[in-house]
Amino acid sequence: MTRDRRRFLLAASALLASRAKLAQGRTRLPALGFLSPHPRPTPQEDAKRTLFIKLRELGWTDGQTFRYVGAYAGGSEARLPELAAELVRKDVDAIYAVGPEAAVAAARATKAIPIVFWAVPFPMEYGLVESLARPGRNVTGVAWYAGPGVDAKRLEVLKEIAPDAKRLANLTVPTAALAVSGETVRVGPILHPVAKALGYEIRDFPVTAPADFEPAFAAMLSWGAQALTAWGTTLTYRERHRIADFASRNRLPSSFTLRAYVEAGGLVSYAIALAPTAVRVAEYLDQVLRGTKPAELPVSVPRDYELTVNLRTAKALGLSIPQSVMLRADRVIE
Repeated sequence: MTRDRRRFLLAASALLASRAKLAQGRTRLPALGFLSPHPRPTPQEDAKRTLFIKLRELGWTDGQTFRYVGAYAGGSEARLPELAAELVRKDVDAIYAVGPEAAVAAARATKAIPIVFWAVPFPMEYGLVESLARPGRNVTGVAWYAGPGVDAKRLEVLKEIAPDAKRLANLTVPTAALAVSGETVRVGPILHPVAKALGYEIRDFPVTAPADFEPAFAAMLSWGAQALTAWGTTLTYRERHRIADFASRNRLPSSFTLRAYVEAGGLVSYAIALAPTAVRVAEYLDQVLRGTKPAELPVSVPRDYELTVNLRTAKALGLSIPQSVMLRADRVIE
């Protein structure tokens, strides 16, 4: 081989290697959009979340195997449609939507990009899926309500702890919601028949904004409420410390649908175990990012529940937690 020939081949090899390296640098990582009504968590908080831990176990690391594109509404659900449209413009490969408002906003923004939702109690009623077994569209995820039987168990525990409480104040967020079709639908848990079957007199006290809570609390006291329950929504979750403080100050035994309310000072919750649902969502996101269509993934209905009791709150209310409840408790706050 002549010297010129050798130089030519070396130069060609170097050029090909350079182009290959450049092409590798331009390889597009899959983009996963996060659409949430809540404030943006810190990277440290994200790193500890079960969802991110499971995604890493499945091979998805931000900046290495996928791009994390956050769209957080900071507590303003009205911003969700705008944020969903922004994710679509950024051409993300999938959207993870937290809660019904985010899921509906995402589904209204795109019929093509796969959407995996979390914490949506009534996905069929919202028009997100055709059925739980056969979603049929570009949306699937984890539902958040398994029927009145769960409500019954929750209120049964409250009845065991505070058997003398008869008047149950139900803090509600009006259940009219925007469906994917644009129509307003009414969805919500069937709590009244369950409460009445347990001997409660129940009355709803609706709130739609933070300013509504004090009037609702005053109305509860005027009615003579002896216990309190609240359905877990974005609004009541943000105001959970306020709700728990009101119940404690007015010696009202309280029952909730999420553990976070008890950690904030509420008395008891019978709630969906969060970790298994986060794992399930991560598994769905993994499959979707690898090419599985959401229509092929049945909506997951939570089966794991946990009973949490706050002994500090019970003591402050002058209540003794029955041994039967303590033996069933999965978590006890002392």
